[in-house]
Amino acid sequence: MKPGALIGIGEAMVEFAPVAGGLYAQGFAGDTLNTCWYLRHLCEDRRVGYLTRVGEDALSQRLLDFLTASGLDVSAVSRDPERTLGLYLIQLDGAERHFSYWRDQSAARRLADDPARLDEALHDSALIHVSGVTLAVIEPRGRKNLHAALEKARARGATVSFDPNVRRRLWGDDATLREALTDMFRASDIALPSFDDEAGVWGDASPAASAARIAALGVKEIVVKNGAGAAYVFADGAGVEVAARIATEARDTTGAGDSFNAGYLSARITGFAPARACEFGHRLAAEVVRHPGALAPLTAIEPMRRALRE
Repeated sequence: MKPGALIGIGEAMVEFAPVAGGLYAQGFAGDTLNTCWYLRHLCEDRRVGYLTRVGEDALSQRLLDFLTASGLDVSAVSRDPERTLGLYLIQLDGAERHFSYWRDQSAARRLADDPARLDEALHDSALIHVSGVTLAVIEPRGRKNLHAALEKARARGATVSFDPNVRRRLWGDDATLREALTDMFRASDIALPSFDDEAGVWGDASPAASAARIAALGVKEIVVKNGAGAAYVFADGAGVEVAARIATEARDTTGAGDSFNAGYLSARITGFAPARACEFGHRLAAEVVRHPGALAPLTAIEPMRRALRE
């Protein structure tokens, strides 16, 4: 991967995560934001930024302050005087999570409305990370602008990674969902899908079948996550299963896939081969699910940061 910045594109939201006594702790999260937050703390020698759109209200400013304090570059964040942040609430059943969302007035729906701003934000990027949620929350015009910007960035040597992260209720119909996913796979260099999503949308019989279908669209590097099951890694024309890491004392699975993505991508940036990078992604995700909410304490991920440095 060439030198340059790492940038995620998507929706940053207000998070309410359950804590003791029936209370909730307020934070900020979002699938691509979570991945960028972990990338920032794992890839210390890279500039990591986030591209989104927020409001001009106090809560939006608190998000910007949080991103800045986390070391993320916020120069690609635009502001919308008419909108604010989306919000979600986590409900737990054991360690498994369920979400309730409020995002109708999310400013992030307009994050790709300005083609010139997109081109400028992605100009010196080495890695661009996008998700299916990113595609779902923006309007069709925004998706068209985003694809054009990604095409230009890839022509400059940027790598595009894509996690489909399917949320069916965000899409008007399955035909639109499938078309958007297919177009984005074709625009991607690295795909990081989850098998349950792929089986639900496409009817795939196995992670290997998912990888084969996605590879046929031109994606050269694919990791099909499979929960507690083995992931399937396809790279250099060959596939291999990589066993998941058993999470001890799992508390909250929020952010498991997002942190896996960060672990995998940071390891690949560092120079790990794909199968070993997958092991690293499993290791990070297994630690993250031991903590409430999407973002684990920095002390919990310090061993992974040391491993990359070494």
